[in-house]
Amino acid sequence: MKKLLLAVLLVCFAAGVAIAADGPAKVTYDTKMGAVSFDHAAHKTKVSDCATCHHKGVEAGTCKACHGVDPAAPKAKDAFHDQCKGCHKKMNGPTGCKDCHKK
Repeated sequence: MKKLLLAVLLVCFAAGVAIAADGPAKVTYDTKMGAVSFDHAAHKTKVSDCATCHHKGVEAGTCKACHGVDPAAPKAKDAFHDQCKGCHKKMNGPTGCKDCHKK
């Protein structure tokens, strides 16, 4: 019985890690210009390395721990605009303000 319980716990743990690593299907950032929402799953099919966007790791919501706090890091707004708009220009994605910011 203990072996069965251990096996079930290991499977649950592995499934939880896999789901967490996969990330959310949709991501939304609330900004002064309106919410920016995007399909995370679709972006993952176009960007092969998670570190392209998540340069300090894949933990959600940690961007503003440095951006806007650490003087060596650009403000979050500038970092997102440089990262997202730069990639969108290369990949022919949306680049206009209202293309991403929805009120």
